[in-house]
Amino acid sequence: MFSSQHPLLRFRTWCIIVLASILSSAAAEVVNPMPSCQRSCGNVTIDYPFGIGEGCFMHGFEITCNASYSPPKPFLHSGATQHEVVHISVAHNQARVRSPRIDARGYHPNGTAVLSEASINLTGTPFVLNNTANKFTVTGCNSVGLLSLRDGNIITGCLSLCDDNLVGVMDGSCSGFGCCQSSINVGVKTIEMVIQNFVPDSLRRDLYNTSRISEPLNNCGYGFIVDQESYRFKASDLNRNCSSSNIENSFLVLDWVIADETCEAANKSLDTYACKGINSDCRDYTFYGGRSYRCNCKQGYEGNPYNSSGCDDIDECKGPHNPCEGEGTCINLDGGYKCKVSKFPTLQLVLGIGCPLFLLLLTPSLYICMKRRKLIKLKQKFFQQNGGLLLQQRIAFHESSGEPTKIFTTQELAMATENYAESRVIGQGGNGTVYRGILCDGRVVAVKKSKMVDKNHIEEFINEVVVLTQINHRNVVKLLGCCLETEVPLLVYEYVPNGSLHYHIHNPDGACSFSWEDRLRIAAETANALAYLHSAAVIPIIHRDVKSSNILLDERYTAKVSDFGASRLIPADQTEITTLVKGTLGYLDPEYFQTSQLTGKSDVYSFGVVLMELLTGQLPVSFARPDAKRNLSSYFIVAMQQDPLFQILEPGLANEGNMEQLNAVANLAMRCVQLKGEKRPTMREVVLELEGSRGISKHPWDHANHEETTCLLDKQLELHVAESSSTVELCSNMSDMPFSTHSSEPFPMNFPR
Repeated sequence: MFSSQHPLLRFRTWCIIVLASILSSAAAEVVNPMPSCQRSCGNVTIDYPFGIGEGCFMHGFEITCNASYSPPKPFLHSGATQHEVVHISVAHNQARVRSPRIDARGYHPNGTAVLSEASINLTGTPFVLNNTANKFTVTGCNSVGLLSLRDGNIITGCLSLCDDNLVGVMDGSCSGFGCCQSSINVGVKTIEMVIQNFVPDSLRRDLYNTSRISEPLNNCGYGFIVDQESYRFKASDLNRNCSSSNIENSFLVLDWVIADETCEAANKSLDTYACKGINSDCRDYTFYGGRSYRCNCKQGYEGNPYNSSGCDDIDECKGPHNPCEGEGTCINLDGGYKCKVSKFPTLQLVLGIGCPLFLLLLTPSLYICMKRRKLIKLKQKFFQQNGGLLLQQRIAFHESSGEPTKIFTTQELAMATENYAESRVIGQGGNGTVYRGILCDGRVVAVKKSKMVDKNHIEEFINEVVVLTQINHRNVVKLLGCCLETEVPLLVYEYVPNGSLHYHIHNPDGACSFSWEDRLRIAAETANALAYLHSAAVIPIIHRDVKSSNILLDERYTAKVSDFGASRLIPADQTEITTLVKGTLGYLDPEYFQTSQLTGKSDVYSFGVVLMELLTGQLPVSFARPDAKRNLSSYFIVAMQQDPLFQILEPGLANEGNMEQLNAVANLAMRCVQLKGEKRPTMREVVLELEGSRGISKHPWDHANHEETTCLLDKQLELHVAESSSTVELCSNMSDMPFSTHSSEPFPMNFPR
């Protein structure tokens, strides 16, 4: 092609082609911004990898500066959606954007409230929702909000209640009166929000005077995901004008990642590797559905790790506080500092200043001793305020009668969990994180550590200790001990290795496929545990959050009921108590929801929903199903009344030999979810029916006298109470209730086979 051209001309043409190729490749992925790039828009500083204009940003971080505002405003593009950017923190890999919100206003002509929906979709972008700074928040009088993933499965939700007098509504409090909040999952990119106002007739009739609820105030409800630092609830947010600058000026926090690969997989020799400079550091980040990485400056450095010279040494010696105060002269080092102790001249030592030198040399040791002593005093303070001394006295009193509840030290649990390493996390929720630990004696345990330190969460921890230490049953997760040397007590349980019943029912990939016989056995074991809690525990206990995710399976797939953070003890002279409504949507007893009167029949309702899950394999609530089938309990009852049972069963459960069992359990589930609690069976009656169903076509005592069987169950319950009478004081100074610390025979619910 160049044969007829002059050699110099051919060389020039070849250079142009190579240069064009290089520029084309560089345009695909900007690895260093041009010096002329605009680095601010209005009041917001735009740091790389963000940028305005071609060649100024990394892929996915383009900013548009809209000069039609005064001052101009920067916007971040997310597909067809724009987010107004209010702050960028490269050091924390976070961007704050204005929070989108949804509002529920008005009612249909039939009286039902309008359902409002919105979504946040970050798919195809490097951004995910931050799960620690952000909270799903709902404001309004009688407003309910739900969060779901893209597939329609609900992940969280909350309920906000109040009346025209705003009783219980306080500025700064989102406890369920006028405002409620829920945590969101880790690393979520796409999320759906639903909010709806409601004024249930039964709630209006039973709890309020109709005249106290006015439509204008109840007509406004808002749902939004918001950074807790940017939004503080005010009672004025509930005004009848359906407007609030406080809500409109709230923000949410986005985390960002760089590529769909880990630090180990990234090719650090290529220009496309994002972490620049020798003082930058690559850190893995796990989000919902994948893993990636992002960049930070190494410890002792600050700046922008995405620029070649972005991370500079921090001069600790120039700070307002001298890090070497009392230890000598501060000398700055690359990535740190050191304290240099001055030496005294020999003449001054001879003249009698050896004593000050001795004290100076002794200062580091004294400093270490003082820090250690301060730490010991702090541990002692927490130990005493959590009831440690009283617990030790009770353990000594019961020392000869069995194995006592162990009081662990912080060092023991830190060693068992590798200092609470992320790889040891086996469960995480809004109240705390559960770690897998290995004690010095080789036992595998589960350690629950709270993420919060405010008083409300301490009370939840103490409540769980109170409840669990009343229980000694083979189908309930056993509490092995606690640690009182931290501000919030740590709980140590037996380790249950095979996950939850919810996982095995609703996640068939990689889960164990259960036969109908296994499902019926697990249902009977769970019912045994709940019957024990209601009838045979030292003090009757209502679980208040029975659901398939709180039923764990051990190495032999035996059911073990767990998570007693919401449970309540019932005094012997009472059958019901009035409480703030707690539970999980889909499992929550509607009678308890409307009246706030908690009874054992509330657990029966929730257990009935679990039976329906075992029969159908369906989620209790799913927005992926049609409206008529969205709530499993309602859909199940209608289906049983209209269609044969096998049409709603999970495929593969039915065969010629077990239809009688299936019908019996399905009818029992329908009775458990009766709207009125008085029409539901007790948990003891549920146990009898399930054990009877297990014996269909197997046992010679199918038609045994029902009164004799009930009597046998009562005697077994009484026997277990006698065997579990040894008790010890709980891990807190907030209660004076005794609890069992000794192992005994499992609750004898095994019938002849």
